[in-house]
Amino acid sequence: MPRAGAVSAIVAGAVAALVLLLLLLVVLRLPWTGDLGMHAATVERLRHSLLHPGNPLVDADTPSPYYSPWTVVLGCVARVTGLSVFVVLRLGALVGLGLLVTGVWRYVRTLSARPAAPALALLGLVLLWGTARFDWSGFLGLGSLALTVSYPSVFALGLAFHFWAWLARAVRGEGAGWGIWVGLGLLWAVILLCHQFSGIVATLGALATVLAARCGRGVWMRLGAAVAVGVVVLWAWPYYDFFALFGAGDGLDSVHRALYRDLAGRYWLVLLGVAALGMRWRRDRRDVLVLFFALGAVVFAAGGLSGHWSWGRVLPAALIPAQVAAALEVVEAGRRGVRAGWACALGAALVVGAWAQAGTLGYVTGRGPLPGLVAAKYREPWGGYHWITRWVRYGDVVMARGRAARQIPAYGAYTVAPGYPDFFLGDEGERVEAVRVYFAEGTRGSVRRGIERGFGVRWVVDRGEGLRGEAGLRVVARGGEGEVLYAVR
Repeated sequence: MPRAGAVSAIVAGAVAALVLLLLLLVVLRLPWTGDLGMHAATVERLRHSLLHPGNPLVDADTPSPYYSPWTVVLGCVARVTGLSVFVVLRLGALVGLGLLVTGVWRYVRTLSARPAAPALALLGLVLLWGTARFDWSGFLGLGSLALTVSYPSVFALGLAFHFWAWLARAVRGEGAGWGIWVGLGLLWAVILLCHQFSGIVATLGALATVLAARCGRGVWMRLGAAVAVGVVVLWAWPYYDFFALFGAGDGLDSVHRALYRDLAGRYWLVLLGVAALGMRWRRDRRDVLVLFFALGAVVFAAGGLSGHWSWGRVLPAALIPAQVAAALEVVEAGRRGVRAGWACALGAALVVGAWAQAGTLGYVTGRGPLPGLVAAKYREPWGGYHWITRWVRYGDVVMARGRAARQIPAYGAYTVAPGYPDFFLGDEGERVEAVRVYFAEGTRGSVRRGIERGFGVRWVVDRGEGLRGEAGLRVVARGGEGEVLYAVR
């Protein structure tokens, strides 16, 4: 191995190891924001009833797409070990992170034999974004990954990279008998069940892999069998009707409109990867990363043009191949001078990306030790609701709204209305309206008592003094940020 290649491999590996160490330390803290409460509640329901867990957020017997093969495994771990749900989520985060790192390594190895390629690709995936930080599950930016590392989306994306690596070898005929293809179909279904949006990304990556391979008739027959196996598994999954989710897109569009805002600020560093894809396209018009990027970009653009904002969740299908392509051009470009130029460009882009996401350090250290400029980039995670668990028991119904409704189910209680859109909950609109009326200024006490009886409410959590003096409520405890726990008399 040339000396320059050895040095680049060592440097890239060392920097990637530091990033992984940071993420491992983040797992110990498990900062809370976004959907963590939903996933904790899902594991908590499965701990109590593996066969009939019911709705994870409200007291209703409905299916839920959050009951995936992965959360069922975590529920079993919680049930057998007796560990708290947050410890189980930390263990799940370690598994998901391990799958992601090893999956990236295996997938990049199908694209390049250069020793530095996997580490550079990993750095590109977490740092090559933009200067306007953006956190969302299924997006692998460093800050986003720090907050979502325990989510099923990370586990699913880790499986996706392994899936693409396995499929790439299979379409080349590297020992791919019928058993391998059956396994691929099963893995595809598991990814889709664990996180549907990441499953779509995995599907587009698989399609690109097959199109780039110029497969013969035998491979297409085996591929058809794999797809059939996957469809059967999706159909047979007992916890929810996977195919019913195709009708849920319209209800999710408003939540996902933010995915189409400030695209330049969030992703401008990825343009380096787009340039790298252009170089790859000149060398091979059916390059797998070029096809992958094109498929993802077309679906994302179609969502924006048609107003189907939830299609924006497919954007990683365009980002991942561009980020990987930028890393590969450093080690695969033809002349040494060209490779050096790409190395300088990628190094500069990674430094800019790392600075933009430097606030992630705060999830390990807290705000105090951070220098002023870094502290300004740090976003304080949410506080928890441990303070209510002395009184609120598993299965109790709590009247709450906003962030409280998204967190309280993690501790075993239910809320009146779900904190997240729920396609399978038939009376969701009624529940949302009941919460609005309950907390509305001027609502009569008799109306509130009727809502409490109708939904079996035992507790109320609210911020401020809006319910102070309400005859039917008794102050029990006070938490941070002025929140109050009331008992229903």
